[in-house]
Amino acid sequence: MPRCAAIARKLPPAKAVKSELAVKGLDAPVEVRRHPSARRLTLRVSQTRRAVIVTVPTRCRIDEASLFVHRNLEWVRKRLDALPDIVPFADGMELPLRGVPHQVSFATAGGFGAIVRVEILANGTRGIIVRGRREHCARRLKDWLYAQAKADLDRCVLFHAGRLGLRPRRLALRDQASRWGSCSTTGVLSFSWRLVLAPPLVLDYVAAHEVAHLAEMNHGARFWVLVRQTMPEMDKAKAWLAAHGLSLHRYGAIPDDAGKGADGIQAKA
Repeated sequence: MPRCAAIARKLPPAKAVKSELAVKGLDAPVEVRRHPSARRLTLRVSQTRRAVIVTVPTRCRIDEASLFVHRNLEWVRKRLDALPDIVPFADGMELPLRGVPHQVSFATAGGFGAIVRVEILANGTRGIIVRGRREHCARRLKDWLYAQAKADLDRCVLFHAGRLGLRPRRLALRDQASRWGSCSTTGVLSFSWRLVLAPPLVLDYVAAHEVAHLAEMNHGARFWVLVRQTMPEMDKAKAWLAAHGLSLHRYGAIPDDAGKGADGIQAKA
């Protein structure tokens, strides 16, 4: 496989420069990232974004990146074909809420009461009813899921912070693809709203994990002692995330909207 020469001089810290690459015979978007810290070409299939990402050294030619993708085209296709189907927010879809399947219904005929509500349907299954004009229902559903996630995380963060004697500065929600939560040095805890789709134990674990980072900004032994102290079932939650976490990115997603996708599988030049 081709290699690009390493950059001899030291470069100041910089973000990757991104560009698009058209590859014949491949339907997925291909993104080329020039990064000063890269010493060789790497090829990654982002499982959350459903995109092909080629990272190259700053001075590597674009035609060499294209050649690298073509040489690994079958590898890329196999991994793209193995990805689970995207499930957009739509009338009739099945959506997990706190780990329990719900059928989504868009009630476009109007009515009274909450814009989004949960109820038991006539067939005995659980349903999420979204009222309003059809073109607004998907956004209203996502806004409601954000609010549900925020309420659950507020409660869990408050519980674990009190238990460990810690105090977060504030809580933020995002649709981040590369991590379920993060803790800044200023005490801001950030979480993926998609945690509300998982069983409550999983959301509770991620909340405990990030709260523990307020005391230990690392993953050393003392950090894990804190997590287990406030979340004894952490191993069960971690195992669920490892086995099923990726599937949560299917819901309400479109192929190129989900961020970094650091969960991808890599090939290297």
